[in-house]
Parts: sequence; structure tokens; C-alpha cells
Amino acid sequence: MNLKPTIGLEIHIELNTASKMFCSCKNDSDETTANKNVCPTCMGHPGTLPVANKEAIKKLVKTALALNCEINKESFFERKNYFYPDLPKGYQISQYSMPLSENGYLDLPQAGKKIRITRIHMEEDTGSLVHPDGADYSLVNFNRSSVPLMELVTEPDFTTASEVKEFTKELQLILKYLDVSKANMEKGEMRCEVNISLAPKTAKEFGTKVEIKNLNSIAVAGLAVEYEIKRQTEILEKGDKVIQETRGWNDAKKASFSQRHKEQAHDYRYFPEPDLPKLNLDDEFIKAIKSDLPELPSDKRERFAKEYGLSENDIETFVTKKDLSFFFENTVSELGEWVGAEKGKELKQTEIKKLAKIASNYLINDVLGQEEKDSSLKFSPENFAEFVKKIYLKEISSKIAKMVLEKMIQTGNDPSHIIRDEGLSQISDTEEIEAFAKDVIKNNPKPAEDYKKGKQASLQFLIGQVMAKSRGKAKPEIVKEILEKLLK
Repeated sequence: MNLKPTIGLEIHIELNTASKMFCSCKNDSDETTANKNVCPTCMGHPGTLPVANKEAIKKLVKTALALNCEINKESFFERKNYFYPDLPKGYQISQYSMPLSENGYLDLPQAGKKIRITRIHMEEDTGSLVHPDGADYSLVNFNRSSVPLMELVTEPDFTTASEVKEFTKELQLILKYLDVSKANMEKGEMRCEVNISLAPKTAKEFGTKVEIKNLNSIAVAGLAVEYEIKRQTEILEKGDKVIQETRGWNDAKKASFSQRHKEQAHDYRYFPEPDLPKLNLDDEFIKAIKSDLPELPSDKRERFAKEYGLSENDIETFVTKKDLSFFFENTVSELGEWVGAEKGKELKQTEIKKLAKIASNYLINDVLGQEEKDSSLKFSPENFAEFVKKIYLKEISSKIAKMVLEKMIQTGNDPSHIIRDEGLSQISDTEEIEAFAKDVIKNNPKPAEDYKKGKQASLQFLIGQVMAKSRGKAKPEIVKEILEKLLK
């Protein structure tokens, strides 16, 4: 059968506010002591009254604006009624009829398409169930109960697992740029649910929808989509019908499994939350949040390409590693001032791009691993700019550069002091270099003869030998010039 998948996402995001959504309990996803951050309100005790967290509302509006959503100035909370052990009130305070935001989108550059966002609404998280190994019972931890939770719902615009992964990865990045959530999927701070159906390509209606819940990583979301497409395809090709249901994911088996038949909206018996007033947002409130939006990943990619001329891979590294990108830009800023002062005229963009490329190469290829081990690099952007200048001016060879940088990483010292203290200054003395060159020619007669016969690669070999003999300190241009003279 020629089938087409139709996929939509529901993504839950815990906000990183100081307190919970409707009470003053601490919001701390790192708390390991069960039922520590709780109170009568988030435990659902009778007679308690909720009070909405203003900071959570601001963070949702900030997210919605970054995702091109319309903000509803008037909205309200509702009770979503269902019974589960980790839901102490027997209902969840959420939004349904009038969410805080709707009608947004997120562009996927790799997929070359726009994913529409139906809505982003505010609600509270549930508690969490703990299943001790080998036990025939479960425990309930209410620390997470009433933590501020955004739910983002997309239109069914996805058709492949790669699109789902790209969207989830980009959304996670945006949330971190906005500083609205840590968005750590392994900790449950961001949870992805996939709605997927299959139908013949010529069909005008969607197939039967199946939901896969609580996918805890981008990779798992992709695997779940691929598995479910395969599972539903096999069912339909046999002539059977797909059952509308909610399924879980077994990571060990790399397979989904049936949990329950899917509820409809009316099963939750939504009605307005009587203990909370309507939310009324004015223009000034929204305008203030909009003015506070940072540069987003898509804007940063465009700017880095234009200003620094970096490769797509290098740009993506800097976009995903904000601390490293700040260090890089501070370094380039220092280099920009140097180019201006050195040339006595306005900065030349071509030279800035050359310097930026050197800085990028060494940061990503040599410093990045160290930065991941220790987020506080020992050397400053000023020292690193000095290091880049020495490479640009050919004051040190690539071999010496790696030695100097290694010492900078270890000690935090500036490159000039390291070069002096370690005896790594470049050799420019022609007599000393000529002595090295003569020795290399004597010990490598065949490459020397090959070069005389027109084999240019042999010259590069001999240059490398001279550089090795000088421990990388000989100036490569002088080495080349002397070898060519000696081999004529």
C-alpha cells in the first residue's frame, strides 16, 4: 500500500521559575528527597486556594512571541478532570477553550518547511510515580505537583522522523536561549508526545490516530515515529484496522506498547476554574516582554554566516554552545580592534573573517573538549586573540601553535610568556635554517632527486622534515625558499 504518515506533536515544558504555578513551594527539578517541596495547596487539600504565578505567565508569553504566536489578551484557566494517583486534586488546572497563545510557527531549515503551532497553553504538572525494583507497589512523589508547565501543540505537519527530531531539537535550543526552561528531557523538564496516523496517499481524511507518550529524548522521539510507521503499515497491509489508543515506549525493546484507549476532550469534563480570575494582559505587558527577547538561534546562524563567513558546521557548534560562542565573539571583538589600529583605517571585513576562521578552528578543534570538561577556561578572550594574531602574522607555526595552546589551557598564561618560557620562539636565522635544510637533503636523497625531476610533493615532504628537525620553530616561508635554492 502507498501510505502517507501524518504526525503532530504535543510537548510539555517545565518552566524554571523559583516557585510552583499556584503556590509558593520551591520549584526544583534537582531535588532528590521525595515530598519535600510540598504544601496543602499543591497537595490538593480541601479549603486551599491557588494563586497564579506571574513569572510563569511571562515566560509562556516570551516563548509564544519567539515562536510567532498570537497572544490572547484575555484567557482563563479550566479544570481538566481525571483520576490518577499522582494527581492529588482529582483534576489538573489547565487551559482549553481560551489558551494564552495560538497560531504560531517554527521554520525547519533542513526540512525546508514551516511547522504550524496550534497553541501554547499554561497548566500545572502532576506528581510523579516511583516504581521500586521488584516491588508490587508504587510510590508517589509530589515535588513536581503544580510545577508550571507549558503545553505546546503543533498542527499535523510532520511526515518523517527527521522532521520531528529537527523540530524538537530547535525548540529545545530556543527554550534555553529564552531562559524559560532547562529543557532537560532526561529529567522530564521537556516531554514529547507523538500523534501519528497513516492513510493512503490519495485519501482526503487522516487515518486512525495513535498517541505515543512521554518520550524522553530527541533520539527516542525519532525511533518511536519510525517504529510506529512500520507497525501501522504492517497492520493496514494485512487489511486490519489500527486502534485509536495511547501507547508507551519501551526503550530496551525499541518498541511501543499499548497503555489505554485514547480519551476525547469531553472525557475530561472541562469547566472554568472557579478559584482563579480571568487573565487579562495589556499591550504594555506584552510589549515589555517582546522588547526583552534575545537573539534567537535562527538569527544567530544568519549573523554568524554574514559577519564571520564560517562553515555551517562551525556555526551550528557555536549556536548550540552559547558559552563558547560568547568567548568566540569576545575574541573576534579584540581582533577587530587590533586590525583597525594596525591598519589605521576602517576594519576590513575580509581580514576579520580570516581571523575569525582561525579562532573558530582552534576553539572548536582544540579547546572545545576542554571547555566541556571545565566550563571556566583558564585563559581570557584577550589572550586567545593574541594567540590568533601570532598565527595570522605567521610568528608561530601550526605545530608550535598547538603546543602553546595546550599550555594556555593548562596554565591560563598568555601566549607570549609561554613562547618565551618554553623556548618556542620562531627561528628566522637563515644560516641555522640552511644547516637544517642541508642535513635533511643529505639524509633524504630520493625526495631531493624527485623534486629536481619536477615532483612538487617531494618539496612539501622535505619542508616537513626541516620543520620537524627545528621542532616546528623554523619559519616555513624561509624553509621553502632555502630548500628551493639548495635544490636548483
